[in-house]
Amino acid sequence: PEQLKNQKMTSNHCHYCMESLLGRRYAFREENSYCVTCYDGLFANSCEECKRPIECDAKDLAYKGRHWHEACFKCAKCNHSLVEKPFAAKDELLLCTQCYSNEYSSKCFHCQKAIMPGSRKMEFKGSCWHEACFVCQYCRQPLGTKPLITKDNENYCVPCFEKQFAHHCYSCKKMITTGGVTYHDQPWHKECFLCVGCKKQLSGQKFISKDDHPYCLDCFRKLYAKKCAACNKPITALGGAKFISFEERQWHSDCFNCVKCSISLVGQGFLTQQDDILCRECGSAA
Repeated sequence: PEQLKNQKMTSNHCHYCMESLLGRRYAFREENSYCVTCYDGLFANSCEECKRPIECDAKDLAYKGRHWHEACFKCAKCNHSLVEKPFAAKDELLLCTQCYSNEYSSKCFHCQKAIMPGSRKMEFKGSCWHEACFVCQYCRQPLGTKPLITKDNENYCVPCFEKQFAHHCYSCKKMITTGGVTYHDQPWHKECFLCVGCKKQLSGQKFISKDDHPYCLDCFRKLYAKKCAACNKPITALGGAKFISFEERQWHSDCFNCVKCSISLVGQGFLTQQDDILCRECGSAA
């Protein structure tokens, strides 16, 4: 009976200060009753914003081990309430989605608006798009992860690009998407523009055209170039080089000299002696 009396007395009194709870508000914790004053002093969490205790009759909002009064649970930037609203955390600050987006979210390359947290973001060549903004410039269909081609900072699906812009290689007939060369007003892939003789790529190299076909310098010299009667090396007109022709023989301008005194005969009168050419003085002396 004494033990039962003590239990009844304890349940009607604050477990900490032992004052009567009859006619007063109180709270339970671990099967013990506490007056409101003792409960708040012993167990109440401190509000992260105002640093005051969150009393037992107030709503305690918790996030990652931190606590707020309902009235203190606000966006750190715009001060709007975050109660029952989506929010994001940055450097221990809580922000509404709008403020977070304005401060930290990527901006869409197309519409220049923030890409909201949680929404799908498309990335391409260092820029970001809303999924709905990442579309073909011509047909306006979503590009997603499909192959695409960029021209003048606009993105196109491959079929639309081919219809609108693409040239087709004169050699292989396939589409030229980047680069390419033009020869006789026809487009070529760089890798398709080859010497007719040795099949070496000619893009960025000097070449000579004969009968509408391109040749590298070596192949042209071997196949077609006439040889200098003096030095026996090929004569090409590359770069506007001049040569002298006489009776089915040709000379480099630098080689058209008198065989005896070596004076240049370019633009001068000369004499021939069998296969030799001589200046007038040397020819008269002979």
